[in-house]
This record gives sequence, C-alpha cells and structure tokens, in this order.
Amino acid sequence: MLYGGYDHTIDKKGRVFVPAKFRDDLGENFIICRGISGKRCLCIYPFSEWEALVEKIAELPASQASGLKRFIFDGAFNVEFDAQGRVVIPPVLREYAQLNSAAHLIGMNNYIELWSSELWLEEDKFTPESVFLDADKFGL
Repeated sequence: MLYGGYDHTIDKKGRVFVPAKFRDDLGENFIICRGISGKRCLCIYPFSEWEALVEKIAELPASQASGLKRFIFDGAFNVEFDAQGRVVIPPVLREYAQLNSAAHLIGMNNYIELWSSELWLEEDKFTPESVFLDADKFGL
C-alpha cells in the first residue's frame, strides 16, 4: 500500500528521488504517465496496477475510451530506478506537469501522484471539514 507525502528536488537531468518505502511497492519496472484526474500531475503505477487500469479502459465503449486512450498511452513511459533510487521523468511529462525544481510525491494506495510543488500548494486546500464531508458522503 502506497501512502504518505514527500518533498524532493528535481535535478537538471530531470531525475527525482523516490523514497524507499515507495520503491519497494513499485518494483523494478513501472509506468509513469499523465494523471487522469483532470489535474496537471503525473501518476506512477506498479506494472500490475497499470495492467488493471488498461483493462478497465478497454471495457469502456469505444466512443468514450478513444480520447482517454490517446491521452494516457501517448504520455506513458516504462521506467526504472537508477542506483540512487531516482527516476528520470521524460521531458514531455515534466513539461505537462510543470515540474521544474521541486516535486511532491503522494502515495494514493495503489499508485503515486507526482506534483510540481507549486501546483501542489495550490491544490492542497483540504480542511478537516471538507475531508470529513467527503468521508460521510461515501459512508466512511
């Protein structure tokens, strides 16, 4: 299970350190792609979770799935860690997510979101009240 939030820098070669806690769950090969939440973040999926997502997309009617497939698959890359536990973020994804020098990684149970720290500060407007209202809505 992936959880927790971590701040790290992105070096000039586009590499970001991924905490050991996350690396263990991701495995050796994993996928990084544009996020599908309507936000300018990236998602990092263990390969098994990526396959499950691809299967779910395949079940959608073609009229609904074609645009989503183009968006996801055009910006998806199979990546791995270097010896220091870093991953190279492809330039097209760095540009999409506005990743320059600082990043915030968030474990989202079965995948990781990778945010520009600047965009994360804009997004992270949760209050205890708003979180509990959502929890109540879902019967949690």
